Amino acid sequence: MKALVYTQYGPPEVLQLKEVPKPEPRDDQVLVKVQAASINALDYRRFEKLSSMGRIMEKVLFKSTNKVLGADIAGRVEAVGANVRQFQPGDEVFGVATGSIGGFAEYACASEDRLALKPSNLSFEAAAAVPVAALTALQGLRDKGQIQAGQKVLINGASGGVGTFAVQIAKAFETEVTAVCSTRNLDMARSDIPPGKWTTS
Repeated sequence: MKALVYTQYGPPEVLQLKEVPKPEPRDDQVLVKVQAASINALDYRRFEKLSSMGRIMEKVLFKSTNKVLGADIAGRVEAVGANVRQFQPGDEVFGVATGSIGGFAEYACASEDRLALKPSNLSFEAAAAVPVAALTALQGLRDKGQIQAGQKVLINGASGGVGTFAVQIAKAFETEVTAVCSTRNLDMARSDIPPGKWTTS
């Protein structure tokens, strides 16, 4: 199968389209034929901005070069491991790819608990933009912040990947949201959940 592989650190131009072996799902994994994948901070920060020491540690200890980036995926289930119960071949899913073969490939594996059925009214492209950013926002607000209806919530960086989901999740919890973003992103951020209380910086 074809995949975008990185063999060295650097700008996006060092990525190479290569033939790599199709991954085999472990007993608790699902093999997904990738229809769409999205780029987020897990990809570009790890790839471009690690310190020199961090790169050495990652290369020596984790042998992370010659790997395929891409955490967020959406696609159709191709095969399931022996212990998988929630999904079957043909299901449309979205979630987070696990292992050395990420979503920038024709196929990727994901743990069963890292996937969900894709809503039928959502495109693969839209679904692939959701997993990491939305889960980060949900965990921060609901699990760690334990927000409750009627509370006041400040979301700094409301126009970023996590921020846009955080605004919508906070509003769904019936909180009063104050969202902070740069002036250039104000219209986009307001479009997420109007009306709201907005502060620009």
